[in-house]
Amino acid sequence: MLHLKQLSKDFAGNPLFTDISWHLKKGERVALVGENGAGKSTLMKIIAGLTEPSSGEIQFARGARASYLPQDGIVTSGCQLFHEARSAFGELLAMEQELHQLGQELERFSHDSPEHDQLLQRYGELQEQFRHRGGYTMESEIGTVLKGLGFSQDDWYRDCGEFSGGWQMRIALARLLLQRPDVLLLDEPTNHLDIEARNWLEEYLCSYPGSVILVSHDRFFMDQVCSRVAEVWNHTISDYHCIYSRYLVQREERVSALREAKRIQDEEVEKVEDFIRRFRYQANKASLVQSRIKHLEKVERIVIPPERKRIRFHFPDAPKSGKIVMELKGLTKAYDRHVVLDRINLVIEKGERVALVGHNGAGKSTLMSVLAGATFQDGQRIMGHNVSMDYFAQDQANVLDSSRSAWDELYADAPYDMVPKLRDILGAFLFSGDDINKKVGVLSGGERNRLALAKMLLRPSNLLLMDEPTNHLDLFSKEVLLDALRSFDGTLVFVSHDRYFVNGLATRIVEVEGGILTEYFGDYEYYLEKKAGEQRAIPIAQPRTSGAETRVASGEPAPLPVFEKAERLRDREEQKRQKREDEKRQKLMVETEKKIARTESSIALLEEDMAQPGFFDDPERGKEAGERHAALNEQLEQLYAEWEGLSG
Repeated sequence: MLHLKQLSKDFAGNPLFTDISWHLKKGERVALVGENGAGKSTLMKIIAGLTEPSSGEIQFARGARASYLPQDGIVTSGCQLFHEARSAFGELLAMEQELHQLGQELERFSHDSPEHDQLLQRYGELQEQFRHRGGYTMESEIGTVLKGLGFSQDDWYRDCGEFSGGWQMRIALARLLLQRPDVLLLDEPTNHLDIEARNWLEEYLCSYPGSVILVSHDRFFMDQVCSRVAEVWNHTISDYHCIYSRYLVQREERVSALREAKRIQDEEVEKVEDFIRRFRYQANKASLVQSRIKHLEKVERIVIPPERKRIRFHFPDAPKSGKIVMELKGLTKAYDRHVVLDRINLVIEKGERVALVGHNGAGKSTLMSVLAGATFQDGQRIMGHNVSMDYFAQDQANVLDSSRSAWDELYADAPYDMVPKLRDILGAFLFSGDDINKKVGVLSGGERNRLALAKMLLRPSNLLLMDEPTNHLDLFSKEVLLDALRSFDGTLVFVSHDRYFVNGLATRIVEVEGGILTEYFGDYEYYLEKKAGEQRAIPIAQPRTSGAETRVASGEPAPLPVFEKAERLRDREEQKRQKREDEKRQKLMVETEKKIARTESSIALLEEDMAQPGFFDDPERGKEAGERHAALNEQLEQLYAEWEGLSG
């Protein structure tokens, strides 16, 4: 599918990679890994034809093409979302237009004219190509991809320019997936996706018929999608035919073996060099010395990978807090008429690590801001005894003063007794030497996030609220942050779209959906099992609070007042009604699927007849068959639309 031959690339005389020879087979899904600046994105751009290599060549299989999705920077406007996605089918749309024109021309000629026969033959051939390449399922495929990436049907007819940066990247990803290139190049495709969209993209890529090369900082995603890892390191590529988790083990084994081989080689070289030094000026040893010198020149020196720089830090010891760290009672948060949190109750206890999950826009960040002290419309927010809180907002890195240096930004918020430790803290977050004098405005996204995290070490806290702390962090920095939070002896509430991070940290999952909260006592894998098994978890009770709610000594809730019992009864009736509607919808979906199957079968039988030699010899029969084929396809599109509406 793809072959790189002696490929090299350098910038201003500094080599990025040298004489790379690498092969990609059809259907392979490869994770491209390496440290920041190793050249992963540059290599993908070279393969996509967007950047020229310094030397070497790229060979594709005949007719194969590659398409590239960058990390960011794509903005589309002036076109409705559905039409933008539809534009991915350029060749099919051209065929559709030609079919339409042929249909109009057929109406102008009589059935017994030679032109009519030629046009009809062309129409039949083109229609078969159109069907074979998925022309009649084009709209259905667009709907599947847009829905999978989190777009609702109401979004389909919005102008692309109305969507924010993260959604713009989803539009670009949707268009790329619909193009179905032979080699799909994805640079951080999960950066702007919530967990649901990541799960969908995983399944889509696992069944993708072409080859995939991707760069990702989501370890879980790479493990699920890729069966091969290509490491860009030391100006070359090393292959590992395994998943990413296994690659980490194999790489460490390989590096250890290299260290041992280098130790042995260094000892041998030292012996030879010692011999040369001792006998260099003795005439009777001249031939032996020259022999040793030539031997040394031929030795291929073993190069050890440099140690990866890693963040190393621990959060300050947390002051002791009460058992209940924070409690929300009947809390409502709305923006104008849009209710984001509807009379929610939530209790956070000491030592818990609570992960908030849910799709984009469900209200996770809103809930996090309320926990941090943002205003709300109704209910109570009760802070526990001796709680000291620190909040890492989703845009925390953007709150930093871009005119300050990294040192000045930390110094501005540091207590007096922490000033002598500032250089050590910056060093722990990889700001060393002159780096501490870099202006915040020129720092990369990862460096800004590291600096924002460093500020959380200035004061001890026993409650950390962290909204997407892993954004822009590479895999190794995420691992160290995970270790630091595991050893934190306080309470943690966090939001993250990195499932490996969530699974490695959370002791309780709280799902935010439709204005209410549902809790799952376990890690992320437990949450997925419960969701997959369609076992409904116990919702956190959402009664209207009247101040009369009390707790008895046993810890059980007090009996509900009469009006609250009535509220519960109404809730149960609503649940029954919803269940009846769901059952009815499922029944309609089954019936629609049967109709789709019958219609597709009719189309297949008709196309089989139309493909028979001499079928179009009878112009009238050809015309009737063409009209029936068009009617059946129109009926099929309507059925697909009905099915999409029922499944939405």
